[in-house]
Amino acid sequence: MTSYGIYAGYVGRCVAATCLAAGLALTAQPARAQQSAPATIRLQPEDQERGQYGPQSNFFFLPPGQTGENYQSAGFFGGKLRPYLTGNATALAALDSYKRQKTLYLVDKAVLVGSVGLYGSQVFGHGDAQYTSPTQLVAGGLFVSSLLATIFINRHTSEYLKQAVDEYNSDLPAGHHGTLWPRLRPAGAGLSSVGSHPVLALRWQL
Repeated sequence: MTSYGIYAGYVGRCVAATCLAAGLALTAQPARAQQSAPATIRLQPEDQERGQYGPQSNFFFLPPGQTGENYQSAGFFGGKLRPYLTGNATALAALDSYKRQKTLYLVDKAVLVGSVGLYGSQVFGHGDAQYTSPTQLVAGGLFVSSLLATIFINRHTSEYLKQAVDEYNSDLPAGHHGTLWPRLRPAGAGLSSVGSHPVLALRWQL
């Protein structure tokens, strides 16, 4: 073999190795490309962890296409989330259920506070202190009923808003969850040969 042939073979191997390294580097970067501008709605991590009987505080979220930590409040009834769910009937239905539960929560709290106020107003309402008048018994019954209602109201309230977000995210076309790159990137890379020359071989999974 001539020195020119040896040199050409060496150059060819170097080029092929470089191409292989570049191909492997590209296949190892889908996550970074995918996170550049996600089209999904993302809840604040602690809000994402809410389960049954979760707190009634507002949810915070990142709108589609935004990154970082600048989470926005969804509002008490989730109203600030509604514009992003337009066109997704299932997600809007879940958000409506969340709004209904929050409304029941407010009514329940009004009954709770009202029953306490009614009971207290009757203690000295007729001169001597009274604790078991008919009106006080009614107020006590309302108080207990409100406490029990709170348990049932709070059970699924948080889950409805999370369901609305999940329905929106799951309804996105596959290519809209991130960038176009995840669909175009090769599934694997390797070395092959054409004659005596090594070449880079890329493989796509259809």
